[in-house]
Amino acid sequence: MSRKLKAPDIAEIGFHPPGGYRFDVELIELSDLRRRVSAEHLRAPQRVNFHLLLYFSAGRAAHLVDFETLPCRAGSLLVLSPGQVQRYDATATQWDGWLVIFRPEFLFENASTIRDDHEGVKRLADLAVHRTLRANERRIVEATLAQMAADARSAADIDTLQPLLHYQLRALIARLHLWEVNREVLGARGPADLERFRRFRLAVERHLDSWHLVADYARHLGTSTRSLERAASSIAGVSAKTYLSRRITLEAKRLLVHTTEPIARIAERLGFDEATNFVKFFRREAGQTPGAFRRHHIAE
Repeated sequence: MSRKLKAPDIAEIGFHPPGGYRFDVELIELSDLRRRVSAEHLRAPQRVNFHLLLYFSAGRAAHLVDFETLPCRAGSLLVLSPGQVQRYDATATQWDGWLVIFRPEFLFENASTIRDDHEGVKRLADLAVHRTLRANERRIVEATLAQMAADARSAADIDTLQPLLHYQLRALIARLHLWEVNREVLGARGPADLERFRRFRLAVERHLDSWHLVADYARHLGTSTRSLERAASSIAGVSAKTYLSRRITLEAKRLLVHTTEPIARIAERLGFDEATNFVKFFRREAGQTPGAFRRHHIAE
């Protein structure tokens, strides 16, 4: 009789600061995090429902984000969004730095105008998941995070400190966005392609479970499929069709490994009219059937 595999538990992590903490953004030193939680907690997969900045100031670690192991060292910065799955490296012991977590609405709730709100969303969405900062960038980020942590420990009233932390965080994200845009410009990637790909990427996140053709997104965005293909190739280094297929495949992998839903139900959730079509798609993109992928990762 074959052994029945059980999907590994994945912790749904919300924004729940310790008792007495007053603010909607929390800064934690990574060395303190390692002291506060067990190795079992660190190595367990977590699905976050908040935004997370993970900055490494020292040491090395292999951080897992959505089935991809990201090698991190001093100067590495990770930017995670709600819904992503991460796992810390419990075997590495010398890494240090900062963990910054905040609710999705915190960054924008004090925006003075709708335009400010949209700009904040755009800048956050544009940040790469994994990057290595240059020496001058590291100094600015480390000084900013240390100042924010010191301000959060201040005895000043919350009505003074909450807006201060809000603007400090907005300024940090704007600066990270500026550095990224400057690198794109130096790479001869045009601003029109940057904006077109950004809108495409956001549309994919909203309509992943119903639109599986690039033409659907082109119509929605009021552009041509050729323009979307050019923008994706310029910015992401792959075609729009490949980007879309990879994103659907990633969501399928998350559901296969981190839920116990039947494959037919997963196919339905992802917008496939027949489970057989989903199986064909997944085999083509992942190199194995959904069932084989699930068994392999649950057995690990």
